[in-house]
Amino acid sequence: MNKFRILVLLVISTFLGCSITNNNDDDEKNPNILLILADDLGWSDLGCYGGEINTPNLDKLAQEGIRFTQFHNTAKCFPSRACLLTGLYAQQCGYDKTYKNPIKNALTLGEVLKSAGYRTLWSGKHHGIENPVTRGFDRYYGLRDGACNYFNPGKQKPGEGKPAQKRPDRAWCIDDTLFQPYTPPQKDFYTTDYFTKYALNWLDEYKDEDKPFFLYLAYTAPHDPLMAWPEDIKKYEGKYLVGYEDIRQTRTIKQKELGLLSDNYKLSNATYEYWDSLSEKQKLEEDLKMAVYAAMVDRMDQNIGKILNKIKDIGKAENTLVMFMSDNGCSAEVVNIPGSGEIGTITRWTSLGKNWANVSNTPLRYYKNYSHEGGICTPMIACWPKGIISKSRTSDFCGHFIDIMATLIDITEFKYPKSYNGQDVLPYEGESILPVFKGEEMERRKLLFWKWSKGKAARKERWKIVSWGENSPWCLYDMYNDPTETTDLANKFPEIVVELDSLFNNWIKQKFN
Repeated sequence: MNKFRILVLLVISTFLGCSITNNNDDDEKNPNILLILADDLGWSDLGCYGGEINTPNLDKLAQEGIRFTQFHNTAKCFPSRACLLTGLYAQQCGYDKTYKNPIKNALTLGEVLKSAGYRTLWSGKHHGIENPVTRGFDRYYGLRDGACNYFNPGKQKPGEGKPAQKRPDRAWCIDDTLFQPYTPPQKDFYTTDYFTKYALNWLDEYKDEDKPFFLYLAYTAPHDPLMAWPEDIKKYEGKYLVGYEDIRQTRTIKQKELGLLSDNYKLSNATYEYWDSLSEKQKLEEDLKMAVYAAMVDRMDQNIGKILNKIKDIGKAENTLVMFMSDNGCSAEVVNIPGSGEIGTITRWTSLGKNWANVSNTPLRYYKNYSHEGGICTPMIACWPKGIISKSRTSDFCGHFIDIMATLIDITEFKYPKSYNGQDVLPYEGESILPVFKGEEMERRKLLFWKWSKGKAARKERWKIVSWGENSPWCLYDMYNDPTETTDLANKFPEIVVELDSLFNNWIKQKFN
């Protein structure tokens, strides 16, 4: 009898031990993945990239992980998001000119990771016409459309001012239900906060699952309209009355102190107006615009902190890979929509404008839409306690959004198929950056290309050709020695321009679309 009891106890102990092991995040083969995307964020806006905006949670991720100085998007919202989702250039999946068609020729990150055994979750912006739950995501909450009013994307509610909007019928989805328009019933609604609320609820709901999670958190902040909670705005009012030049210089100094900028980084030519040429009224308005913008970034960081704390609370922090990026550089676009009220409120649509956009992208040249670095270079933070070697370092690896698919496939060892659901798919284009995570020196093997609107570029190793305007000549920059594109070498090295021009034209002539 005693032997029998001992045997039963051993079996129970073994079973419980296995259960504990299966639910212990440290022993999971595949990491949980948190992919965070900001919208129209400048390269220097975060504290860990030189900014004065309070971003302690992202700063901590940078301190415990890697900051990339040469990571790239496509200069525009929806092509960047398509690249990130598919690992293909936007030209290959039908998103180089419009978002009003299904993604084609490709698997999404949701489809890949769901097939690899992940719980797939997406909260936030899509900028497409497909509901993500039809493309591999178990759950979706958010703006399927482009930009919207932060406090009310839909119709005016009793007791509130008329929401400033491009249009009130922006598409919104909650799982498989489409709302068009979406008028939130909650009095405390603010997109950044509610994208986070849904994500937090999912993390609680699925915390006891054996499978890892993939959470794609795509904020609309700080894309216009400039709208923020009053308590966040108050933190920054008056801070920007020192003017564009002062903030830009202060950011540059901090970037050098942080080790982000080496001696070969020069400030690109300023494109903002001389601050003292503005009237006092204009200065106050410019200060308030930047204060609201900063408040939006601040609120996003607060919400990221809530997500990180939740992941820690459910015991999954050690084996969670967190990546943070922006879909393009800060925007100089100005949207003029009739409205009233104070800047930052529900009734007024305000854009940041060219002057502050130039500052936000310090020290880079130009802004959103351009294929110069101010349009395509994104802050990129990767933190993974279990998987990243050597904390608090920077990497100058020349990366691109198309590399994320390759990296996650490398990590999960997923076998990428030639077809999916009966449809042929193109092989992904990117390179895995897992070696960078492991502390290895890595040089990019594949060339990179950009084409959006009037901007185009190609990069091969140190050399980059770039232009703005359909018939404009190429400029040539040595990105090792001149990463801010200050000295055009096209006349000095015409043979390199010819070579890269030929490579670019061959790329664009491929059977895209």
